Amino acid sequence: MLSKGEHQTVPLSVLLKRELANEKIEMPEICHGQASQSKKGEDFTFLKTECQRVLGDGVTTFSVFGNVLSAIPSDLNRDEWVAALPRALVAGFVKTDKEFQEKAQKSGTTVTFVIIEGWVVTVASVGDSRCILESAEGGIYYLSADHRLECNEEERERITASGGEVGRLNTGGGTQIGPLRCWPGGLCLSRSIGDMDVGEFIVPVPYVKQVKLSSAGGRLVIASDGVWDALSAEMAVECCRGMPPDAAASQIVKEAVQPKGIRDDTTCIVVDIQPPEKPNPPQPPPKKSGKKVFKSIFRKKTSESSSNTERDYDEPDVVEELFEEGSASLSDRLDAKYPVCNMFKLFMCAVCQVEIKPGEGISIHAGSLNTRNVRPWDGPFLCSSCQVKKEAMEGKRPSGNGRYNSDSD
Repeated sequence: MLSKGEHQTVPLSVLLKRELANEKIEMPEICHGQASQSKKGEDFTFLKTECQRVLGDGVTTFSVFGNVLSAIPSDLNRDEWVAALPRALVAGFVKTDKEFQEKAQKSGTTVTFVIIEGWVVTVASVGDSRCILESAEGGIYYLSADHRLECNEEERERITASGGEVGRLNTGGGTQIGPLRCWPGGLCLSRSIGDMDVGEFIVPVPYVKQVKLSSAGGRLVIASDGVWDALSAEMAVECCRGMPPDAAASQIVKEAVQPKGIRDDTTCIVVDIQPPEKPNPPQPPPKKSGKKVFKSIFRKKTSESSSNTERDYDEPDVVEELFEEGSASLSDRLDAKYPVCNMFKLFMCAVCQVEIKPGEGISIHAGSLNTRNVRPWDGPFLCSSCQVKKEAMEGKRPSGNGRYNSDSD
């Protein structure tokens, strides 16, 4: 939010237009549709278009969104803002989880959170709702992780190392049924937001993936487990190919519930990211004989590459991976290799953004076994409340145990 001063302020919308004009970035057209069939009434969707990159009117109506934006400094340019998103998403998810705790909200939720900035798509996820991308050239990419204990050995090991137990429901006589669950509580997921009836080793730290689409665009399918329990990614994109987003979302839900009827809340959002329409487009030059059409691939961003530099390759079918991280450790996710002065205010908590008096901040690396040559007094810093949260997530403090009663199952 712009502060008042002696000089005349320029509206953010004007600044963004100037920025885009200077960078000569051609923005895509975004079209979306959604559909759902309800069994339990637990699925919730939130779509917001034409968002601002700083806090302003209407952006704080959804707590995760407001918490993410508040973790990004307001004076960053577009490229810096995009680069800051992965760390801000971690802070926003953990802060939202703390707010659940403070309000004694024991029933939690899975989250798949997508931000589209130009051709860059950033996805943060906890739980078993998922997001996939079908590029315009036909490649399918997984932009979220499945945190079901049944299919994630690394997460099972993390939970047991933090003091939890992983096993199936024991019905007596040695008979075990159902999916793998975390005990105490019985949650079948290793990550969620707001599940306070289980141990805090069920963490809100999201898997984050950030990719840049080619100028040909692509289609996102974001759906709850009611869809993915019935359909593979290939089935989901194939059943609605060629349909507009609203019809596509409806078709995916229909395909998911048709075989066995509706057994769970089944929700789908489809987002098309398309090149802007141009009047009287010039005819493309004839293709050179023998020129191959490349299959869609992820292209890792090299240290020499930059969004400010034109690409030195001309494959038309490239989805470029900018960032990927799934560690549950806050010291890994809010690492000092991202300069404190650029990513976080020096005397602000890196998670909840409360002011910290000099000398009272606790380094994010305090107590970490793998410090990678950083000192305990190196930032970013946490307030005492977020440090307690961090230690509980790592199994270094007692956490709640009670029985599980959650929407995240």
